[in-house]
Amino acid sequence: MYRGERAALRPLFELAEDSSRALEGYIGAGRVIVARDGDAIVGHLQLTETGDPLELELRNMAVVPERQRTGVGRALVAEACSIAIREGRRRMAVATAAADLGNLRFYQRQGFRLRSIERDAFTAATGYPDEVVDGIPLRDRVWLDREIER
Repeated sequence: MYRGERAALRPLFELAEDSSRALEGYIGAGRVIVARDGDAIVGHLQLTETGDPLELELRNMAVVPERQRTGVGRALVAEACSIAIREGRRRMAVATAAADLGNLRFYQRQGFRLRSIERDAFTAATGYPDEVVDGIPLRDRVWLDREIER
């Protein structure tokens, strides 16, 4: 569990969040788990409440580029699930861009399933740049969740 200043983690948060306005709104929320390699932080995962006492949201997660695809993200999700189990939670939710095929693949490999689509979540009005990801316009947010097993 990370107990330091969130500002020190901002570069990691920015890897997963394209809107500085959105990030300002939640960077201080919830709890943050970090992955370390020696003294260096190589990844983080932010857990927040959803309003449902049986659910936690994986709000922001990133791994430094040179450590991606090495199991760091998988370990962070596993730790988040362990925390959820200890707290008696039943479900973990996460949202990502419908255009981000890599994130969709990653989360489904971690046991998450598609739950809903939030149309036009990523627009200039919500602080996001007009962007194309993997050849797909960045517009819609996909919500996924997974049951937490004891």
